[in-house]
Amino acid sequence: MVNRHTVRVAHLTSAHPRDDIRVFLKECRSLALHGYEVALVVADGRGDEVRDGVAIVDVGRSAGRMGRMFKATRRVYRKALELDADIYHLHDPELLPIGLKLKRRGKTVVFDAHEDVPKQILGKHYLHPWVRRILSWGFAHFEHYVCARFDGVVTATPYIRDKFLAINPRSVDINNFPMIGELENAVTWQDKADEVCYVGSIAQIRGVKELVRAMEFTRTPARLNLVGGFAEAQVEAAVRTYPGWGKVNATGVQGRQGVRDVLGRSVAGVVTLHPASNYLDSLPIKMFEYMSAGIPVIASDFDLWRTIVQDSHCGLCVDPLDPVAIASAIDHLVSHRAEAETMGRNGRQAVLSFYNWAREEAKLIEFYDQLRSL
Repeated sequence: MVNRHTVRVAHLTSAHPRDDIRVFLKECRSLALHGYEVALVVADGRGDEVRDGVAIVDVGRSAGRMGRMFKATRRVYRKALELDADIYHLHDPELLPIGLKLKRRGKTVVFDAHEDVPKQILGKHYLHPWVRRILSWGFAHFEHYVCARFDGVVTATPYIRDKFLAINPRSVDINNFPMIGELENAVTWQDKADEVCYVGSIAQIRGVKELVRAMEFTRTPARLNLVGGFAEAQVEAAVRTYPGWGKVNATGVQGRQGVRDVLGRSVAGVVTLHPASNYLDSLPIKMFEYMSAGIPVIASDFDLWRTIVQDSHCGLCVDPLDPVAIASAIDHLVSHRAEAETMGRNGRQAVLSFYNWAREEAKLIEFYDQLRSL
């Protein structure tokens, strides 16, 4: 029987915020709850604290992406050595080199693949096609070399897991499914507003231009609750000039209570990401959070997403590049409340039955317990 209280775990990130949903709210807190001694090393400049049994250790913020990738990673590594943990869990691709250093010191090291980075690079259309291919190829080979030497790989989807199984046989998918009850609310369907919502990082590739344009074509009184921060200033400036912007409630970044309130008054949640290669096989947390809140989803018509939505009878799938199709789906759910309520109830049941963090937490704890038997 593993005595988890003697096992020191350090989660390392130079890019994610200390309250990141996957890193802190789910993985770190779950490990602490099950008896592991957990530290989370961050680089956000907000200082040290202890929260929910997790010691959050701040190495300071760096200016700009290059500062983060080089200076912050060195500070994270120095702090990692100082903590002298038994298991190191890396959350950023830029930390792979320090993972190798920790392995050479005899430490147990795990990489958490939130994204398929080589595919993600291929989707960066601001880079020349040849540059994208070279960078993707180079990173894929480096990732293979490093992760084959680690003690395990945690992935955010089964698709990414299958890729890493060919690299490291100790690879497991820990899906970013919602925590049961976190986003539930007491708002009845009769009290919901004629509103839909988008929650998350706002970017062109995530469909914000088409979504705001869709509001031009809606025939119901529907409004769009846009929750999150814009990743591109020029995109924000552009969509604010669209006629559809007059039907947008831009709330900015919200805490979990704010997100819960928005979901409570909305009749549907929108997740119309563009068909980029790294999105086609992804499992977007926002889709499952909409389902957990009991509202139907309007999702991009990708094969995987369509299967989830149709099997659960929890929403509508549309062409994410077609504002008229998005507007039609919004109007349908706003004007057919009984159908929307049934879809929302179906989605919530699917989360209760399968798409929930409790199932993933059990896999995470089993994975960690296996690491201690190496």
